[in-house]
Amino acid sequence: MNAEILCVGTELLLGDIVNTNATFIARGLAAMGINLFYQSVAGDNPERLKRALNIAKDRADLIILTGGLGPTYDDLTKETVAELVGKTLVMDQPTMESIEAYFKKVNRPMTESNKKQAMIPEGATVFENHWGTAPGFGVEADGKIFILLPGPPREMEPMFQASVVPYLARFNDHVFVSQNIHIFGMGESAVEETLRDLMIGLTNPTLAPYAKDGEVNLRVTASAPTEQEARAMIGPVIEQVKERIGDVVYTTEEDSLQAALVKALAAQGLTLATAESCTGGLLSSRIVEVSGCSSVFHCGVCAYSNDMKEQLLGVRHKTLKQFGAVSEQTALEMARGVRKLGGADIGLSTTGIAGPEGGTDKKPVGLVYVGISSPWMEKTIQLNLSRGQWDERNLIRYLAASNALNLALQAVKAKPGTIT
Repeated sequence: MNAEILCVGTELLLGDIVNTNATFIARGLAAMGINLFYQSVAGDNPERLKRALNIAKDRADLIILTGGLGPTYDDLTKETVAELVGKTLVMDQPTMESIEAYFKKVNRPMTESNKKQAMIPEGATVFENHWGTAPGFGVEADGKIFILLPGPPREMEPMFQASVVPYLARFNDHVFVSQNIHIFGMGESAVEETLRDLMIGLTNPTLAPYAKDGEVNLRVTASAPTEQEARAMIGPVIEQVKERIGDVVYTTEEDSLQAALVKALAAQGLTLATAESCTGGLLSSRIVEVSGCSSVFHCGVCAYSNDMKEQLLGVRHKTLKQFGAVSEQTALEMARGVRKLGGADIGLSTTGIAGPEGGTDKKPVGLVYVGISSPWMEKTIQLNLSRGQWDERNLIRYLAASNALNLALQAVKAKPGTIT
């Protein structure tokens, strides 16, 4: 089955809203083994939408649309699709009752325009919206499948998982299961060179790389009659990858460095405190994104000025004067200081020059030191993170935080008695 995603909304064309829906749906289709060859965007104009739909149905078996299902005059996706496939819009009573219940719950009057959201093409499968008022639906016509979903991601994403995935499963006699291999400390080209024969030679399971800032992800996808059989096929491929590239694989279970770190800390009964300068709270922010971090994360200190480094973290004035705030000596003293301040097992620090100003020949923009202090490991690492990009400051901060998270994860794994 070949699919196309068609996102509807003039705001997408103007750049007022980032099109995260297409990314989310694309990943969902890949996980189900459905080919996606095209993505397109159309504004809130019925004629242009009709042209886009005609193009899509000529080259895809499955067309997934998002947006244009609201109550206003320019929400015309449903009407346009119904006309295209020759279906009459009819009132879906359960949907009408659901919309009425929603407005009663929020104590707001329901307008006449909201009633049009309960109008559904005859014969369509309705996808309930537990997160808003506009339902989604799937309709089949002339050998094609059209799926319409609401535009807001907070409504579209759970609807896709709860309703669209099971709806599409009946068109496929196999299940597709994917598992990610997360890599930090090895570039995309080096990973590709090391694993090229597997990426090219494997057909089921498949092995595909996905790069993001500072990391490389590999997705292993298997197709089989049952999920259990598919997962059994994935395991040997993961082991082959680990054997070839080693410790740069930081997890095959969690979805981020911070999630892997929190899980590792909890498993060992360890606690962490952070001291940040150049990352400005980003390191601690990423940690607290993870549910359950309160059991392992004691505190985060953002000590941007030298005075605060001295007063809060106990960095010696002599160290700052002799080596500067951006130095391995300061990074280590920051880590020691926050470990003591927070009463934690591990202290983790970042200090550097995020730019665009402040760099020198000796200490250029992108120079960052990460420090760690624990009873079994004390060390610093020097990083040169400049990439020459327009958003370099935020990129440097992000990469510095990622390297700090990875160093802490290494420290947990290096603790004597740890079983990995």
